[in-house]
Amino acid sequence: MAMSTARAVLDGYSQLRRQVAIMLELARAGEWDTLIERQSGYLQLADRLRQLDKEAEFNQAEVQLKADLLEAILADDLAIREQLLARRSELGQLMGASRRQRDLHRSYGKQAASVVEASDKFGSETP
Repeated sequence: MAMSTARAVLDGYSQLRRQVAIMLELARAGEWDTLIERQSGYLQLADRLRQLDKEAEFNQAEVQLKADLLEAILADDLAIREQLLARRSELGQLMGASRRQRDLHRSYGKQAASVVEASDKFGSETP
């Protein structure tokens, strides 16, 4: 029984590895909604594996395979986190620009819109 449990755990880690690789591609493509949808399945599988892993007994080759799979999973997870941090920074910049425009509009009313439009025109032209 221990061998079949070990095989099930390794199969689960292989499946987890495939899922995290797909999630990384989604993050790189900016498919944030799909990434979030996939994350719930990933977390459920990881939770089931944690429970099953406690019961498994591995031989040396299986220990090495598990370590290799975990290393790949963690590397992709780190890359996903880096993509998410970049996205958070991008959203923060967008929110800051929106906040500045709102503050200008509150302070100067219709004049603020023409100032923003003029700055956009002058900022985008090159001599």
